[in-house]
Amino acid sequence: MALTPARTMPGVLELLPLDQIAFQRMLDVIRRNYERFGFLAVETPVIEYSDVLLTKTGGETERQVYFVQSTGALEQGEKPDLALRFDLTVPLARYVAEHERDLSFPFRRYQMQKVYRGERAQRGRFREFYQCDIDVIGKDTLSVRYDAEIPAVIYSVFRELDIGPFTIQLNNRKLMRGYFESLGIVDGEQQMLVLREVDKLDKRGADAVRATLTGEAFGLAVDVVQKILAFVQVRSTSLQDALDKLDALGAGPEAMEQGRSELKEVLGLIHAFGVPQTHYALNLSIARGLDYYTGTVYETTLNDHPQIGSICSGGRYENLAGQYTKSHLPGVGISIGLTRLYWQLRDAGLIDMAKSTVDVLVTQMDEAQLPAYLALASELRGAGIATEVVLEGGKLGKQFKYADRAGIRFVVVLGEEEIAKGVVTVKDLRREDQFEVARSELVKTLRVELEQAAAMG
Repeated sequence: MALTPARTMPGVLELLPLDQIAFQRMLDVIRRNYERFGFLAVETPVIEYSDVLLTKTGGETERQVYFVQSTGALEQGEKPDLALRFDLTVPLARYVAEHERDLSFPFRRYQMQKVYRGERAQRGRFREFYQCDIDVIGKDTLSVRYDAEIPAVIYSVFRELDIGPFTIQLNNRKLMRGYFESLGIVDGEQQMLVLREVDKLDKRGADAVRATLTGEAFGLAVDVVQKILAFVQVRSTSLQDALDKLDALGAGPEAMEQGRSELKEVLGLIHAFGVPQTHYALNLSIARGLDYYTGTVYETTLNDHPQIGSICSGGRYENLAGQYTKSHLPGVGISIGLTRLYWQLRDAGLIDMAKSTVDVLVTQMDEAQLPAYLALASELRGAGIATEVVLEGGKLGKQFKYADRAGIRFVVVLGEEEIAKGVVTVKDLRREDQFEVARSELVKTLRVELEQAAAMG
């Protein structure tokens, strides 16, 4: 019988154990920081009803959805009524609408799960990937103060991830739409189309965006487009500089004034939340292409690696669950696409392979002493030291080689000679040295060694 080739489909990230440990630790850092800010864990099913997921038809998202169908339904030719979630925001909207009476508002949730999109197979695009989201959902109203809290969470996460200097860039959709209105672009749909083009500025460049906006599709006057491009090139270097540049925009329509007022309050509060001025800035080109953002918008970039693009983005929306409930549920949130981020960081050489989560390997010198080895391992585990035992024996050199290849730093040897002397030999494979320690002092000694190893990285 011919063997079936072992292979994975394109668009998935399958890691070897030490890489998986590095990825898992990033997940742990994100989760820890979300919880520090009082966000509560939520999980939703990977499969939702199609009509719940696809509340808006005919869009790009619908062409990327994976539909789910049982073999029985396939045989009967039934149309699939289930689909895999393509993000975590739509399931959140359904979740809040369904459990509204049982939730406390403002509802603060974090969610770290996989989502699925039918992306074309190409470098860096994933069909299955982790999203790590937080959102604060209000009932009827939600203070703009929460918009200022989100960057504090972003700062806390990426400071601990320690992947290099970063900047949280902010804008406000009301400010942008109000400014467009002051230039005579008053139609809501046209404003949205212009926003989407502006959002492509970093990818396409000013000349390409200018050509599109003055072209036949938009037909905007050259002087109007020039003012738009000047507006979106505004950047700040400090909190005071950001406030001064907002004032320098001049008076405008009500939406513009409201957006400016919100941005000023948010910028001032971010400072009060303890985020250093070096880590956030005004950037009036940030638009976020999704239609549902209505106010503050965020993008976070690595200062030394701008080619990676946004590593965390999001913003304010006014009605999360309007398709499912008559309640008004405004919110603000962000998302970290961790699978893509991890892949980009590893590709850029910013992430090293992790160390093993196993601290110690207990070798087997004499099969007759296996109960002693198991007892030793149990003692170490009871002390919180992750320990593996060699159960099948073999040459000691081969056991050392196994530990080295598996990334286990410390190897414990308890042979006939050690048992007679009441000691244990500990070999540090990283430093390539070994020492004897009294059997009764082993736990204490290993704890010290592990603490020193952790401190040195």
